[in-house]
Amino acid sequence: MKLLVAIKRTIDYNVKVRVNADNTDVELTNVKMAMNPFCEIAVEEAVRIKESGVADEIVVVSAGPKQTQETLRTALAMGADRGIHIETEMELQPLGVAKILKAVSESEEPGLVILGKQAIDDDSNQTGQMLAALLDWPQATFASNIVLSDQGAEVTREVDGGLETISINLPAVVTTDLRLNEPRYASLPNIMKAKKKPIEVKSPEDLDVDIKPRLIVLKVEEPAKRESGVMVESVAELISKLQNEAKVI
Repeated sequence: MKLLVAIKRTIDYNVKVRVNADNTDVELTNVKMAMNPFCEIAVEEAVRIKESGVADEIVVVSAGPKQTQETLRTALAMGADRGIHIETEMELQPLGVAKILKAVSESEEPGLVILGKQAIDDDSNQTGQMLAALLDWPQATFASNIVLSDQGAEVTREVDGGLETISINLPAVVTTDLRLNEPRYASLPNIMKAKKKPIEVKSPEDLDVDIKPRLIVLKVEEPAKRESGVMVESVAELISKLQNEAKVI
């Protein structure tokens, strides 16, 4: 079985995000970029599935500018076999990415598509669901455990009330949650091997996909600073402040 894993290049999660001077976006100049953490989990799960003998090939795909190939090389170093780069300078929104992944899925014919549940830059949590709808495939979102078999997949999902386990037929789309696994660090030998692994470069036009943005960002602002807390001397004083100042009781 072939696995298709979608990954995204985002600002490194250790970097403090700052709004740019004209409030149109966050500052990206000279900012460290990395693979979205949820995408790392998706790649790790694909590698584990392949190591178990269920899958025989892992294809990673990502869309974005030329620098996106660095992120693809990271996924190849983790254990993916080959990469597909959809090169574009255009702003990418969830629907556009879902259309790209639909076209790639129809070409590659994977048995399972794995994505991170969301990206830490826009927190949209939409691409996986849109992709499943466009492909008319079963979907399992927020996966914390995946068990594959000849009949399909059994996926344990993170839901508001706890955990939910569902069975789905393949091919399917699965989005990963934090508790699914802990991604491995790429070893130096694997990093060197990744440099020789193939990355196919295409454009949205090659896929005959319209990725024109449907949403317009009007303004980007930093959240308001929270006021510091107040120490109280007693429970009575706390209750008084909640009643008279905060007016929450």
